[in-house]
Amino acid sequence: MVKVVGVRFKKAGKIYYFDPQDLSLEKEDNVIVETARGVEFGECVIGPKEILEDEVVAPLKPVLRKATAEDINKHLENKEKEKEAFEICVRKIEDHNLVMKLIDVEYTFDNNKVIFYFTAEGRVDFRELVKDLASIFKTRIELRQIGVRDEAKMIGGLGPCGRPMCCASFLGDFASVSIKMAKEQNLSLNPSKISGICGRLMCCLNYEQDTYEDIRKRLPRVGSIVKTELGNGEVLYNNIVKESVKVKLKSEDEEFVKEFKIDEIKMISGSFEGTVSEEDISVEEIKIEIEDDSDKSLIKDLFKAD
Repeated sequence: MVKVVGVRFKKAGKIYYFDPQDLSLEKEDNVIVETARGVEFGECVIGPKEILEDEVVAPLKPVLRKATAEDINKHLENKEKEKEAFEICVRKIEDHNLVMKLIDVEYTFDNNKVIFYFTAEGRVDFRELVKDLASIFKTRIELRQIGVRDEAKMIGGLGPCGRPMCCASFLGDFASVSIKMAKEQNLSLNPSKISGICGRLMCCLNYEQDTYEDIRKRLPRVGSIVKTELGNGEVLYNNIVKESVKVKLKSEDEEFVKEFKIDEIKMISGSFEGTVSEEDISVEEIKIEIEDDSDKSLIKDLFKAD
C-alpha cells in the first residue's frame, strides 16, 4: 500500500496522486507540488489515504509544502498575468492571419512556461507566432491544440438541461460515449437532440447506461412469448424506465392487453433485449429523424469515438 493525497489543478480538472511525505495535509489545503512540467500550485481534494501500488503512476511525485500566503499571492498574480497574455496572443494571432481560436492561457507556478490552448480545423503553422510570444514574455512558450470537448470544459456554460455543463462543473475525465447508448435508452437519434454544447454526444448518456444494460438483459423483445399469471401471451411493448411490458393475452374468444412488471413474467420463447451493437445502427436510421440540413454535418461526428 502507498500513502497518497489527491491534487487538482483546475476546477473539475483531473485528480493526480502525490506523495504527502511527512506533511500534515487535509482536504481543501492549497499545496505546492512537483510535476513533470515543473513546480505547480494545486488544491488537495482527497486527503491522505492508502491505495494499492498498481493504482499509482510511477514515479510518485512529492508534495513540496503547504501553500504559504506568499504562494497564494503569486498564484493570484499568475491568474492576472494570464488575462493579459490572452489579450496579447489574440492580437498576435490576428497580426499573423492564423485561422485558430485561442481558448485559454496558463502560466506554470514558477513562470518557466506559458501554455496557450487553442482550437483549429486542421494543422496550423504557428512557428512565427511562437517566436513573437517568446520575445514578449521572455520564457518558454507552448501552443497546445485541443478538441471541442476540452474547449467546452474550459469555457463552461449551460447545457441543454439548463444546468451548468457537467464537464466544467465536476467531471474530472471525459467518459467514452457512443451512439448505441442513445439507442439503448430509447432516445431520439436526432443529433441536435442528443448532442451537447460541444457538438458531440452528451456525457450524461453514460450516467445511467449500466442500469439500462442491466434492465435490457431481463426485458423480453417485442414478439416474444411469455408466461403470466393470466396465461401465455405475446409481448407488444416494453418500457425500460418502468421495467414493465405490455402483453397481449386471450381469454376465451376475446383478446386484451395487460401490463406486467418484468419480474412477474417468464420467458417461454423469443429473446431478451440485450445490448445494441454499433453495427445495428445505420446512418439511414439516424437520417429518418433529421429535421434540417444543418443536422447532416453532425452525423459523422456522432460516430467518432470519444
